[in-house]
Amino acid sequence: MIGTLEEYPTEELAQAAINGLRTCINEDRNRQPQQPMFVSDLIDHYLVTELSEQTNWHAHSRRMVYRVFIKRWIRPRWGSINIRDVRTIAVESWLRQLLRKDGEAMANSSKAKIRNLMSVLFNHAIRYEWLEQGRNPIKLVRQSTLRQRTPTVLEPHELQNLLSQPESPFQLMVLLAVTTGLRRSELFALKWSDLDFFNLTIDIQRSIYQGKVGSCKTAASKTSIPLPLFVAAELWTWKETTRYAAPDDWVFASPRSRGRKPFYPDMVMVKRIRPAALRAGITRRIGWHTFRHTYSTMLIANGENVKVVQELMRHSNSRTTLEVYSQARIRAKREAQLWK
Repeated sequence: MIGTLEEYPTEELAQAAINGLRTCINEDRNRQPQQPMFVSDLIDHYLVTELSEQTNWHAHSRRMVYRVFIKRWIRPRWGSINIRDVRTIAVESWLRQLLRKDGEAMANSSKAKIRNLMSVLFNHAIRYEWLEQGRNPIKLVRQSTLRQRTPTVLEPHELQNLLSQPESPFQLMVLLAVTTGLRRSELFALKWSDLDFFNLTIDIQRSIYQGKVGSCKTAASKTSIPLPLFVAAELWTWKETTRYAAPDDWVFASPRSRGRKPFYPDMVMVKRIRPAALRAGITRRIGWHTFRHTYSTMLIANGENVKVVQELMRHSNSRTTLEVYSQARIRAKREAQLWK
């Protein structure tokens, strides 16, 4: 028994589960150096032992992303190759020529994630003793993480213009995102029971990705964060307005699903937020992560302690906060140039 039809709705998924089970059964035999083991076998075993719904090693969103990377790029190119025949330079050359589905060059950050996932796969093989210690061919693969473009960070006047455009609750979504730094998966997973209006806090309990509720991205993500008073007032007004205000209801419940599901973040961004941004005179491309970048940048610009910003962003380390999410505003740069 490998599972149910709901778990494996397609023959392809069922076959991968069977292959993973077969690899588990043959673990001892696969440890023999002369026994061929293909990357596809390694992938299937990894899917069963690390990425199944029964495991809790990764958040649902990460499991989904890993599965996409494996299906779209790693398996088609490397699946039929013996794990002992994968070479560092071949992987490096392959990463350089990867393209997105639309034919455009893939972002370095995406290539780096694929490279890291391949390294995880080969570490998985080493853990099960199908490869010798120190034989991970991905370890020396070079892949730049240099951004092709700087993430958009909104200025205060741009935020004011943007917040004057969309109607409720879409305006409230932007306000909450930019004043708390919530990830979109956390923002749309909020329930009214997560909000403490008396103590002005939000308890981050879950995330939602592709309509499926799961755990938070990291251990540091699941925590309590402060809720600004004026934002709490807006949320309370929305609670008195919406038809879905029970403790277990979604804060941003979708009327189309009669409150059973929250709004879909991609549709809200495309149909509501970006048109509102254009009306507000913002021509740069924005996304949900724009508000998280803006939140971090504003905190740093205000001179807040880096440790405080890190914990508000719920990052595991301050390096991510400073190097990935925060930018020096142009005004701060000008002031830094002035002689005191």
